Order: sequence, then structure tokens, then C-alpha cells
Amino acid sequence: MTDDPNTVTEADLHAFVDGFLDEERRRKIELWLKDHPEEAAEVRQWQAQAAALKAAFSNYAQPNANDGSLLRPAHPATSSSMLWRKTALIAASLMLFLSGAAAGIYGDRLLSQSAPIENTAALESLPDQSKTAFLIYASEKRHPVEVGADQEDHLVTWLGKRLDYKLVAPDLKALGFSLVGGRLLPVNGKAGAMLMYQDAAGQRLTVLLGKNPENGETSFRFESAGALETFYWIDGTIGYAVTGEVSRAKLQEIAEECYRQFES
Repeated sequence: MTDDPNTVTEADLHAFVDGFLDEERRRKIELWLKDHPEEAAEVRQWQAQAAALKAAFSNYAQPNANDGSLLRPAHPATSSSMLWRKTALIAASLMLFLSGAAAGIYGDRLLSQSAPIENTAALESLPDQSKTAFLIYASEKRHPVEVGADQEDHLVTWLGKRLDYKLVAPDLKALGFSLVGGRLLPVNGKAGAMLMYQDAAGQRLTVLLGKNPENGETSFRFESAGALETFYWIDGTIGYAVTGEVSRAKLQEIAEECYRQFES
């Protein structure tokens, strides 16, 4: 940590997110962030990542009496916070890989009978995969997508062929979001697609699409993890999930508009 109380370094910000600061220093950084909106937005992204990762891996947590010693390094603001950040990114990448590699099919959740366990698991994995993709790519500054919006025709044709689906990139300008681009990624062990959008303030959201071999349907469903909100549904051969750090009402409006344009 720097000796100048008026200077805030990246290590200070990591320590702020990870809860390693004393109360006085934490208050000073909170005041500093109010005057630095760009850094404040990045800190909010880190906090959302931390909350989503904690939620994603909470089922695997096994506390140990010696855990406390792991959180008390000699230089917490630098070594521990940076190590945690690298570990978090690795965990997010691993989760995306594992969830994409998991075999499974979606069930028809509109039927009166219960869906088979394996179908239910595949359906419920969709929002997790969408949230993980958002955490990995939405914070990327230089390479958030493989193909940019300036090549939209090529983008939708390429991804549509991989999905065997007549893909469109929903026009969300009326809702304040413009297409950034998209990329190919695995969803349940098959080719999937991610479209990314951004508003005038630089806030991003993603739309994930994956194959649904069962050709079923579900109603809109919602899942929250920290600051991240996700609406997801299955319609015919494709499953969809819209994820972003926006209000639930706003994201539902966006998801419904995506649904309307995907179906038109």
C-alpha cells in the first residue's frame, strides 16, 4: 500500500474488493471512487465476479480449521489480492470449460410431469454457463469478442451455421444497447454462441445460445448471483440466456425483446 493517503493503486483496489483494508482506509477509497467513475465501474465488475464465483462454488466449500492462516500473508494488499484475482479467473475459466464439456439435454419444463434428472441438470446449467461467459468476456477491454459488430452479417452467418440455426443479432438500440460483436464457445459440449451488447456508459450484457436436442420449451426463468442477473429460456432447438449487471426489470425487458426478435 502506498504511503501517500491521497494515492490509490490497483493493489489498493484489489484489497478493497477482497476486504483486506482497515475501516479508515476503506472509507478513504470509497470517497476516492466517487470521484473516479471509470475505476469505480471496474471495482463493481470485480465485486460482481467475486459474488458470482462465490455462489458458483459454494456447494463445494469445505471449511477447514487451518483456512484462516491462508488469508494472512505478509503483504495482503499486494500478494494475496493479486493471487486471489488470478485464482478467480482460473476458476471462472475452468467452470466454463467443465460446464461446456458436460453432456446433457434439455427437458420440456412446460409438461405436467417432472423432467428427467439429466434434463433438469442441463437446463439449470444454462444460466451458470451464461454468467461464467459474462464474467470472462464482458470485462475484456481489447478482445471481448471474436467478430465485431462491423461484420454483423458474417458474424450471424458463421455462428448460425455452427448452431444449425437461422441466427439473428437482436437490435436492442431502442433499449439503449448496441451490438459489440460475438464469439463461438462451448455450451453443454456442443457449439454455442455468445452475442455481446454495450450501452453508452460502457455497461455490457451478453446473450448466450446453445443447442437443445430435445426440441422442448420453457417459460422465462430468472437467476441472480450478486450483482449479476440472468433471464433464460428454451424454445425449440435452442436455449437462450441473457446476463448483465442491470436491474431485473431492465434485463427482463431486454430478454423479452430478444425473444421477440429471435422468433420473428
